[in-house]
Amino acid sequence: MKISFIGLGVMGYPMAGHLQTAGFDVTVYNRTTRKAQDWAKLYGGNYKTTVSECVQNADVVICCVGNDDDVRSVITASSGAISAMNEGAILIDHTTTSANLAEELLKACQTAGIAFMD
Repeated sequence: MKISFIGLGVMGYPMAGHLQTAGFDVTVYNRTTRKAQDWAKLYGGNYKTTVSECVQNADVVICCVGNDDDVRSVITASSGAISAMNEGAILIDHTTTSANLAEELLKACQTAGIAFMD
């Protein structure tokens, strides 16, 4: 299973690492590329420098960033994850965000044929 992980903060960095260690094929994206490079070196996974490259052909995309605006910038923006995800993929948002954003993401995913979990 191919997993893309967006956001390598205090929670995301080890979460993505556990998935890679468990045998999943993990590709990460972080706004600070150096952090993504360090993660790939430590865990043996892959990193990409754009969200759209990161999520290409992923079965599951996991997002763990800072807040509503950060989620929108990496998920629903014109170059965000939804625009590059395959129909039938799953988007999971681990970010502590508003209920309004969860509803917004659900609608955007439904329109794109993507499953959504918050």
